[in-house]
Amino acid sequence: MHDSAAHHFLGGNRLSLLESGAAYFPALIAAIDAALHEVHLESYIFADDTTGRRVVASLAGAAQRGVAVRVLVDGFGAREFAAGLGASLAARGVEVMTYRPEVGNFRFRRHRLRRLHRKLVVVDGRIAFVGGINVLDDFDDGKSMSARFDYAVSIEGPLVARIHATCRHVWRLVRWASLGHRPPPPAPLPTAPGIRGTTQAALLIRDNLRHRRDIENAYLGAIHRARREIVIANAYFLPGLRFRRALLAAAKRGVSVKLLLQGRVEYVLQHYATRSLYDRMLSAGVHVFEYEKGFLHAKVAVIDSHWATVGSSNIDPFSFLLSREANVVVRDAAFAGELRASLETAIQGAAREIRPESHRRRSWLARLVAAAAYSLVRILVGVTRYGGKQ
Repeated sequence: MHDSAAHHFLGGNRLSLLESGAAYFPALIAAIDAALHEVHLESYIFADDTTGRRVVASLAGAAQRGVAVRVLVDGFGAREFAAGLGASLAARGVEVMTYRPEVGNFRFRRHRLRRLHRKLVVVDGRIAFVGGINVLDDFDDGKSMSARFDYAVSIEGPLVARIHATCRHVWRLVRWASLGHRPPPPAPLPTAPGIRGTTQAALLIRDNLRHRRDIENAYLGAIHRARREIVIANAYFLPGLRFRRALLAAAKRGVSVKLLLQGRVEYVLQHYATRSLYDRMLSAGVHVFEYEKGFLHAKVAVIDSHWATVGSSNIDPFSFLLSREANVVVRDAAFAGELRASLETAIQGAAREIRPESHRRRSWLARLVAAAAYSLVRILVGVTRYGGKQ
């Protein structure tokens, strides 16, 4: 299996793992507050809540001291943003745009399912943030049962230039679509200070042109090469046939395969469709855990304690076949070990293992609901005609 990341790794990076919003937002706001030239932020959701207003204040402050600030949000995930916080930012000198805004009466179109699901920030071409965390109050404060368990990474080093380039590219595409002509690109930034680390990392994106399967293929390549352990934490897990076969083959050759999946019902159809996959996985020796402390929102994996990924891509047809996504793939034992330890803590302290014997004893109604949910999801994917050989 070809690893689509193999030719895109850059060495010399310094990465920091950020667990959930409690670690992410202070780091993000500190970087924005220190910005001298440019801030570029992309988010699927940008909520008008305490966290959203804190980030807005930081962005507005940067713009008012002469920093070029650009904010791009998704038209479905952040459909209230343009008229609310976005208007406030625009009034204070921030450039704000919306990716595929929802306008007029809704009619089903396949292109409406193509969302900007990535969460990227680049500050001064010096530091970047990549992960799955939206701008909203969803972090674990020790009290809220609606907290989301998620990850991001901060990156300094050569990889930042690639993250910056993809942000600039999508910004130009959206501006061209909204204005009807292609404007000149933003002026290049001054050369950023030479941060040097030791970590090899690659940026993988998913789009509908040259990078349709880059993230999926990177997963598949790492799974096929696995010899000891695969740990995947993914909020919305509904992999296609190739991905399922790869996991089953890994378990068959003696690899320990652990899946940390959503335990609380957030989206009913997808939740029960995922449960329809448990029979085959459990029978093959895959260990399935459901996260129950709050909502799982992570999209991460660690394989053989040296390969890791953190990003926005779920393992389902909507991320793999439709949305714009971005993941960082890391080849570094120390980073992978830190992420694995965090996931193991979650598995041991906040999740329930699905035992094969108890799963086999579930009621006929539960079996019927799961099968029906899976069939309906497959029909919906087929209607979009993006299913391919999933």
